[in-house]
Amino acid sequence: MINKNAPLLPDEILNRVKKLSVALILDGVKKAKISIPMDGCMCAEMKPVGTTRLMVGTALTVETEEGDNLPINIAAYTRSLEGYVMVVDGKAYKERPYIGDLFERACKAMGLSGIVVNGYSRDSEETKKLDFPVYSLGIIPRGPVRKGEGNINTDIHCAGVEVKPGDLVVGDADGVCVIPREYIEVVLEKAEEKLEYEEKRVALIESYAEALKNGEALPELAPKEVIEIRERLEQ
Repeated sequence: MINKNAPLLPDEILNRVKKLSVALILDGVKKAKISIPMDGCMCAEMKPVGTTRLMVGTALTVETEEGDNLPINIAAYTRSLEGYVMVVDGKAYKERPYIGDLFERACKAMGLSGIVVNGYSRDSEETKKLDFPVYSLGIIPRGPVRKGEGNINTDIHCAGVEVKPGDLVVGDADGVCVIPREYIEVVLEKAEEKLEYEEKRVALIESYAEALKNGEALPELAPKEVIEIRERLEQ
């Protein structure tokens, strides 16, 4: 099944996301008490192949299997790529890669924001030179095959999370998360609250270090839960 792309997420949303990290966004899911598989966090094996700069975009989904990259090529050369992240459910197939550097170069030239493959890739040294976000489960140099059309822009299950066309996809050095479109606003609100807390926490830690150096009274660093336990132990 080959469907049209979902509408791109608004620039206002994407600009807010670009001030965050994957970890903060996932903290936002937790704080919002949203129940989605893995909180939207892809499995630990999903790692950046090249650049670890922030990847942000709207999900363009592909479903394929057994190293067949024809569906991935169909998605790349028949859909608009500008502003999208291609998320490929390759069923974690280990015997062939799905993409390599030539395909990645073309996708970058056509405006794709990144590629996430629930499977393997190759040409990792060339990928590192591209400054283009690519995530996969690992590397294998054997070539892919081309057999069937697969499914494009359908709901998929990728590396432990559910992905629908139009969802928010974010990646960085830590990994990849996917936030369902209907939850983006509340997750960003909570993630921004966490960012504000962390900025205040960093300032407090820096003030502690400065006070210690100057022989001044030290501010409290311990979380309240630890303070309560410490006070009980001191009784």
